[in-house]
Amino acid sequence: MMNQIKSPNDTEINPPADTHASKNPSEPFKDILFLFLFSGIIIGLDVWTKEVVETNLSLGQWWLPESLSNLQPYFRIVHLQNKGTAFGMFRDQNQINLVISAIAVLASLFIIYIFPKIEKNERALRAALILQLAGAVGNLISRIRYGYVLDFISVGNFPVFNVADSSITIGLVVLLFGMFWQEHKERKQVRSAETSEDDSP
Repeated sequence: MMNQIKSPNDTEINPPADTHASKNPSEPFKDILFLFLFSGIIIGLDVWTKEVVETNLSLGQWWLPESLSNLQPYFRIVHLQNKGTAFGMFRDQNQINLVISAIAVLASLFIIYIFPKIEKNERALRAALILQLAGAVGNLISRIRYGYVLDFISVGNFPVFNVADSSITIGLVVLLFGMFWQEHKERKQVRSAETSEDDSP
């Protein structure tokens, strides 16, 4: 029996290698360390500022440097207790403190789990999750420590907030901007590809 001779066109095509299999096992640890480092800086700032306000201002008391007195009442530092959600919402709801704390714990665990799985080029999403984790943990520490969230930044008629609230809000803005920018880039690539096809002979 004659041996079958394979033509060049019959060569076997090997499947592409699994890129995840060759991933450095230390990468997830580095990602978690990165997440904890930068969120920890914000958490530290949040805890420190709340401690300064708690120590130096009595409940309801406000403060502003004399050099900035012309900003009053548009901006000031005031000591308020918030037993509701961010920016003072739902402050009178029963058991809201326990519910929000549970949500904060679950959200934090989810962020810690999902963060190493996000590609490093997804900068907006990674930054947003860092800010979200910092905000959630910052206010969670306040609820555990005081039984409420200490708010102190008063700007105009806007609800009084703190560093953790700011971190959560900025994180949402960064996330929305990142989604918008990614969509803009994809549309631009599609238009560029269509233009190239139209120009081809």
